[in-house]
Amino acid sequence: MAVTRDGVPIRCCTFPGNESDTLIIRTVKDDLNGWNLHRMVWVADRGFASAANRAYLTRRGGHYIHAEKLRHHTNTEAAAALARAGRYRTVAGNLRVKGVAVAPGGDGDGDGGARTQRFVVCHNPEQAERDAQVRASLIAHLQSLIAASDTWTARRRDELVGSLKTKPGLRRYLRRTAGALLRVDASAAKREAHLDGKWLLRTSDVTLTPEDLAAAYKQLLAVEAGWRDMKSSLGLRRVHHRREDRIRGHIQLCWLALLLTRVAENTTDQTWRTLRHELDRMHLVTLTTPSGTVAQRSQATPGQRAVLTALDLPEPPQFFDFTPADD
Repeated sequence: MAVTRDGVPIRCCTFPGNESDTLIIRTVKDDLNGWNLHRMVWVADRGFASAANRAYLTRRGGHYIHAEKLRHHTNTEAAAALARAGRYRTVAGNLRVKGVAVAPGGDGDGDGGARTQRFVVCHNPEQAERDAQVRASLIAHLQSLIAASDTWTARRRDELVGSLKTKPGLRRYLRRTAGALLRVDASAAKREAHLDGKWLLRTSDVTLTPEDLAAAYKQLLAVEAGWRDMKSSLGLRRVHHRREDRIRGHIQLCWLALLLTRVAENTTDQTWRTLRHELDRMHLVTLTTPSGTVAQRSQATPGQRAVLTALDLPEPPQFFDFTPADD
């Protein structure tokens, strides 16, 4: 989904569920090239951060901003960026940033050469406190699981380790001693503490400041919010169609509904939930008299009038469907 700075959706592409991210990137980029956009900056999450995708996005002067996987041990450049010393600059009450240049492969000091990778380390102190609390809870839970494991059989310890493979949050802090005993990994906890409240951005754009890069990446939240609204409020899921054209049509209708929702929210400066709650209070009542039947709308509230005025919409007619009684 392509959105404006205000979160208004302007383009929606539909792909099969098993489509590769590489093909998605190329298809969408080639499609938007036909819009005669002279400068595009792609903002993507960690799932699209491969070197091949980055190379394709920079074709014809394009740029990218995407998050890096903090725990990807083979990403030497990201590891070097996180380890690089530097002073943070506060750009908001809950956000600090610092720019880092790293040479290819994570070596050297990143002197600004043609291939030097540019990173921005973002730190949220409030999120860091929450991360520390979550880690403390996980470690306490893990300690309770392995408290009496020294007396277990080797097979029972193996079963516990196997059960934690689907729980990476716990498995991350578990280690085995030389004697195959289970212990909390203090060094892993220390490494994780270094990542509290942090996320790492990589970019090919040398003109944007670290503050601009952090703000641009936050716009990805507008896209994610759009998907959440389409899947929940607008009922995109579950899709019970079988034919591809009907599936695409279903998604397109939900996208158009999201467009109307965002326009209404931005125009009124209210959430869709608030708007819907207010407008749902407007009812159509059917009245039956000896002279006939009439459908009459309830009186508009001040809140409803304010919403309709902001959206430049007239009030619905007061009366509908006059049906005279039979003589």
